[in-house]
Amino acid sequence: MSHTSGVRQAQKQKTRQALLDAALGLLEEQSLSSLGLREVTRAVGVAPTAFYRHFRSTADLGVALVEEALGSLHPMIRTTMSPAGDDDERIARAVELIAGHVAAHPAHVRFVARERHGGVQPVRRAIREQLARFAEEVKAELAEDTASAGWSEADLRMLAGLYVDQMLITASLFLETLDAPEEERRRALGTARRQLRLISVGRAHWLD
Repeated sequence: MSHTSGVRQAQKQKTRQALLDAALGLLEEQSLSSLGLREVTRAVGVAPTAFYRHFRSTADLGVALVEEALGSLHPMIRTTMSPAGDDDERIARAVELIAGHVAAHPAHVRFVARERHGGVQPVRRAIREQLARFAEEVKAELAEDTASAGWSEADLRMLAGLYVDQMLITASLFLETLDAPEEERRRALGTARRQLRLISVGRAHWLD
């Protein structure tokens, strides 16, 4: 790659990221279905036609935001579900990781929470596919745990889905308490731990 083409490619990537960042900021106050590409390009300071050099539509941009929001979380999910440690240690680790991610990326978490059941079908599908990947990865980690001896594939898949759903619920709970008083945040942490512990108790007795 020549120096000129390398500079051009870097500028293109910079503009694409600026469009994503601008859209994410605008989506703090509205849904993707109401977002206009002119709003996004105006925020970045580029012509509307420049949008189409990077995305086919606002739905396509939304799918890219889903990848940005969720695509990098797969290692964290595996760490969260790692069999290392006892149940309480794993629960504490999961809650800490989720809380840290929400604090670092609130706009991404809010976007996924809103658009998971939003009006843009390709974005709903992209979120669903990412969550299905999470469930498969959680299932693989669960299958390696000695506590899963005797579990059927269907039951492991069901349990993995429960954990993924609970992680989303926990993220939403932390999102709601980001700016709350310290006492309320502590209550949210305690609730998150108890909810995950309830799943673990049910898991321990599932084959009884």
